[in-house]
Amino acid sequence: MNCSISGLYLVTPDCDDTGLLCAQVSQALQGGVSVVQYRHKTASDTLRLEQATALLALCRQFNVPLLINDHVALAAALDADGVHVGQHDSAITAAREMLGAQKIIGASCYNRFELAEQAQAAGASYVAFGACYPSSTKPNAPSAAAALFTQAKQSLSVPVVGIGGITLDNARPLVQAGADALAVITDIFQSADLAARCRQYQPLFAKN
Repeated sequence: MNCSISGLYLVTPDCDDTGLLCAQVSQALQGGVSVVQYRHKTASDTLRLEQATALLALCRQFNVPLLINDHVALAAALDADGVHVGQHDSAITAAREMLGAQKIIGASCYNRFELAEQAQAAGASYVAFGACYPSSTKPNAPSAAAALFTQAKQSLSVPVVGIGGITLDNARPLVQAGADALAVITDIFQSADLAARCRQYQPLFAKN
């Protein structure tokens, strides 16, 4: 299944304050992010349900897809737009069976091209490589070279996402190498003006 994953891809930080999280995501949506992934590794089930529900309603207002990190059953229960799974998370095939053919399923492939090939074959909607740069969110993540994006664009038919340590200053080489979308956390959420920061990324994805 292909999908239109492209542009600035927002990933949420671990934030227990639902009001603050929604306010920040709202600013980012106003700045033009094209997809939001709700990721909170330490949240309780109750908090995760509360935040995902609130973010889904917010994303619906902007007609932007909301993906849930790891928790396929939660995505199914909320009728979210899809999920993002990792190597040790729910299998892509199982997620597809639970969510149906129309939902977006993304897969972390780290720095391994063979995982991207397997993910596409299993029915992933897009694949993600990272960490592209040193990342405070995942300091021990393997390093993914820009050449992976070029290889993927030549060999795969699904969109390719870069993640890990991406900032406005280092983003362009990844897009030039073939990344369709860039997943960003810290560079956006630590900005004083999230909407303005997101708008600064938009020229990177402009088609000539």
